[in-house]
Amino acid sequence: MSGRTYDLIIVGGGLAGGLTALAARRQAPLLDILLLEAGKVLGGHHRWSWFDSDLSEAGRKLMSSFSAKRWEGGYDVHFPAHSRHLRGTYNSLKSQDFSAAIHTALPEDACRTGASVTALDESSVTLEDGKQISAKAVLDCRNFLPSPHLSGGWQLFCGQTWRMAKPHGVKHPVIMDADLDQYGAYRFMYLLPLSETELFLEDTYYANTPRLDRDVLADRIASYVERHGWKGQVIDEEQGILPVITHGDFDAARASVCQPNVAVAGARALFTHPLTSYTLPIAVANALAIANGLPMNGNELAEMMENRAAAHWRLTGFYRNLGRMLFDAAEPDLRFRIFERFYRLPEGLIERFYAGRSTLTDQMRVLSGKPPVPVFAAMRALAGSGTPLVSGDSR
Repeated sequence: MSGRTYDLIIVGGGLAGGLTALAARRQAPLLDILLLEAGKVLGGHHRWSWFDSDLSEAGRKLMSSFSAKRWEGGYDVHFPAHSRHLRGTYNSLKSQDFSAAIHTALPEDACRTGASVTALDESSVTLEDGKQISAKAVLDCRNFLPSPHLSGGWQLFCGQTWRMAKPHGVKHPVIMDADLDQYGAYRFMYLLPLSETELFLEDTYYANTPRLDRDVLADRIASYVERHGWKGQVIDEEQGILPVITHGDFDAARASVCQPNVAVAGARALFTHPLTSYTLPIAVANALAIANGLPMNGNELAEMMENRAAAHWRLTGFYRNLGRMLFDAAEPDLRFRIFERFYRLPEGLIERFYAGRSTLTDQMRVLSGKPPVPVFAAMRALAGSGTPLVSGDSR
């Protein structure tokens, strides 16, 4: 074991790990922090997006460290029987810019890529080469792991950045364009106008199985581009499979994927929005909480994160129940009706929904009126146990 003992070692340089390292560096610059990432780069190859209303003032200040794309003119949604423009400010950050900002903020020796961790406990980590590094506290921020104690469905996506020959004319982000063939899942196109000629298009599905056929999704994006009369070429691409958790035994699920007495953050610790799979607002809140609590020893940090995870699970039960309606009660080709109805509700309610802060009044409003799924199917869905989540990844 090396003679150096770090104040905090963060294992996993994705969103949760990188944000925690950044927040800790800003809050306590004299602490000795080490960020370890198994991959070649921090953040992988992803894009994270969020609404201004998702974050606290402190959260918006933390995210101002990044060179993110920002749209203050609102965003659009489209469904077969309903379209709407909403006023909320939207933001999107690509992983390359995330990585650059983290490397800039941390001392050169505080961030190591290509550093695979094979074992860890509350006060040390062991690398693939057998080297052991000690710390006063360890935080595990590695990727989501499937558990037999969780059930639900999957959000699958293929996103491409296109450079068009002429201006594409898309003025605002399109969060959901579901006026499309559904192909046996809730399917929508997600569009971000990055410039007058660059457009990010993501074909997204809420499906029962985690099977992603990249070529099929790429062909459907190309057809969408052709249908809108655009001409251009693909200059970047990403794919992903995210869990949508609808049922679960919280204690058993965490015990099956988390190391005893080790602090865990990110999707592995079930810090996700159960229905949208959004993680950035939750990762920001956790990063700030950890930074404000430093210095801590490993046991103190583990207890803190266990309490935060349990509270998050309790507070997000409403969204898991809605996920049951989506996957277990609605006909796959008609799942869009749930979101079509949802986007007729007040804008403040929609903002709080995405932020995971729906009030009791919001919840009653979402559930009131004519249901978009058959009543008996909804009752069966709430009484059932769902389909086990057996594979997938997280961003």
